[in-house]
Amino acid sequence: MKRGFLVLDIETVPDRTLYAPELKTGEERVFPPLYAHRPIVLGVLWLDQTYRFKRIGVVGEGKDEAGMLADFAAFVDRERPHLVTYNGRGFDLPVIALRCLRHGIPLRFYYQDRDYRYRYSDDGHLDLCDFLSDHGAARAIGLDPVARLIGLPGKVGVDGSQVEGLYNAGQLEAIKDYCLSDVAQTAFLLLRFRLLQGALTAEGYRAAASALYDALTVEQRVRPLCERIDRERLLHTYAG
Repeated sequence: MKRGFLVLDIETVPDRTLYAPELKTGEERVFPPLYAHRPIVLGVLWLDQTYRFKRIGVVGEGKDEAGMLADFAAFVDRERPHLVTYNGRGFDLPVIALRCLRHGIPLRFYYQDRDYRYRYSDDGHLDLCDFLSDHGAARAIGLDPVARLIGLPGKVGVDGSQVEGLYNAGQLEAIKDYCLSDVAQTAFLLLRFRLLQGALTAEGYRAAASALYDALTVEQRVRPLCERIDRERLLHTYAG
């Protein structure tokens, strides 16, 4: 079976039915435990096995949380892509699993296919944050600085700390755009990491990254991101 790559990112808000800490005046809001995160957006970018762009979008758009998670589980069960995340092993996939547990949604691929949970192989699930930090041997860094390292803009206008406020203000579309911006940048980082691994040649990397850039410039939700990319830096490889 030829397996493509599904780049994944989620945005969440606290589930106040499970977690509602009382804060004293002047105290900063703390990051909720994993079980108390409620996914509101699940953004993906799908590449085929040759890293050719297929589509970008939001899973289960217009559905409630359970419907979104069920659609995601069904898609991965059917297609069995390699998942690609940035810190997805520490956040996105555990949150998805816990919320599927809450809603009674089978997550068969995750528990029946060892590759999705085995940390030291890039088959099944490639967590770029985990690999770039040598699985915890080095201090992990966020997506924003790593993205800027290769010519991407990183966080543009919104960051994760603003998601709950935007959600409460009814700005779900802004959250979707923010999520897909992170998804697109993670996809470019995947290609660059494949070059770093030696899995792509310099020529192959430039061709794949250029094709992805061209494909995303016509996608309305990520066009503003593309306008901020330093294309020359992104496509640069050492010539000797």
